[in-house]
Amino acid sequence: MVEDTRSFERILTKRDLFVLAFGAMIGWGWIIQTGYWIDEAGVAGSVLGFVAGAIMVCIVGLIYGELASALPFVGGEHVYSHRALGPVGSFICTWSLVLGYVGVVVFEVIALPSALAYVVPGFNMIELWTIAGEPVYASWVLVGGLGAVVMTALNYRGVKPAAQFQTILALVIGLAGVTLVAGALLNGQSQPHPPLSDVGATGVATVAIMTPFMFVGFDVIPQSAEEADVPPRFIGLLIPASVTLAALFYIAVIWASGQAMPGAELADSSLPAAKAMEAIFNSQLIGRIMALAGIAGILTSWNSFLLGASRAVFALADSGMLPERIDTLHPKYNTPSTAVVLIGGLSVFAPLFGEQMLVWVVNAAGLGLVVAWFFVVVSFFVLRRREPELDRPLKLPYGYAFGTVALVLTLGFIGLYLPGGPSALVWPYEWGIVLFWALLGVALYSVSSTESDVDVTDLDTDQLE
Repeated sequence: MVEDTRSFERILTKRDLFVLAFGAMIGWGWIIQTGYWIDEAGVAGSVLGFVAGAIMVCIVGLIYGELASALPFVGGEHVYSHRALGPVGSFICTWSLVLGYVGVVVFEVIALPSALAYVVPGFNMIELWTIAGEPVYASWVLVGGLGAVVMTALNYRGVKPAAQFQTILALVIGLAGVTLVAGALLNGQSQPHPPLSDVGATGVATVAIMTPFMFVGFDVIPQSAEEADVPPRFIGLLIPASVTLAALFYIAVIWASGQAMPGAELADSSLPAAKAMEAIFNSQLIGRIMALAGIAGILTSWNSFLLGASRAVFALADSGMLPERIDTLHPKYNTPSTAVVLIGGLSVFAPLFGEQMLVWVVNAAGLGLVVAWFFVVVSFFVLRRREPELDRPLKLPYGYAFGTVALVLTLGFIGLYLPGGPSALVWPYEWGIVLFWALLGVALYSVSSTESDVDVTDLDTDQLE
């Protein structure tokens, strides 16, 4: 075995890690889904649904927290699963995660021009062709492609510039949320129904089922843990903390939007959160500014998942599970440059395939993410049993109880995508994407060396000192 003398530069602060995760979770969904949530469950029911969802995801996040504090190395899930389950289990876990991350990246490439089409009159120009019933416009291809080039270049040049970019946009999103809440307090009107009268079990369940996927992104923290100048215990604590803040943001937007107009009217709007802002301040301009905050959410999510995907791909290559040529760190910028260019380069072509095709990709990607969560929980159990002496700076009390709940939750999340589930994947389109990704993984794994340059069983936090 050849010793791997390369290392990532530890330059990310606590704030950097926090905003990377928060920005990943607060994407475009809060702008377009708020009306649906309120229409289905009412304001109070939607809030209860998000509280339930946040608790569920925080439990999984605490499992991540213990593992991230014990093994704060690039690749996150890859390191935990490799140490616990060996190469095959680790590859399944990380390859599923990469599907999830890449799915979000390509979705954001098309979400950017889609959002601009709401804000800029006449944005849809020069229809090129139609795929799955959705037109593909030259303006979308141009803007999405340029966005992909810029985001790839940003991540190529270093993790610190990417984190600084994330901080600025997170402040924009936070300011928009505070403005919406302040407007609701000053100008909003409670809707005409008694407190909690709009809470129904079916509506709350409908919203709660959606919430785990609104919190996807907290696991970007473990991916970049080796680049963080942060105590390992604090890395673990940042995960549930970021989920909690994201939940508070969603709840605040739901409450404030509910003070602006009834859920049915919000649901009829293509951008309900922006419509609520417009109604509260009686200004179309302010509504459009709120839509721009949603675009900032697209960029933060895009940035985080490109960062996370490139680290996961690098970790696979570094372990000999993907072609060796991907296993490179840039000599100047200290980034996994080949992995960044590979993922970013593929995403440039995403707008060519239209919105519907990318919806299928994102839905398939959701299954990949929750499968990775499941493997992380299994790894938690294996390492607790096999390596009780492993230094765990953030060791969960009643760990097996937490683990059992997390195992049930992650299995439940997977069940949402199976036939008969509320988020069941569609055959042949979405299941076809999953099958293609699995076959591609088998092919790449089989032609790559399974002999890693880095033995993850030898990694410990002393290497970070």
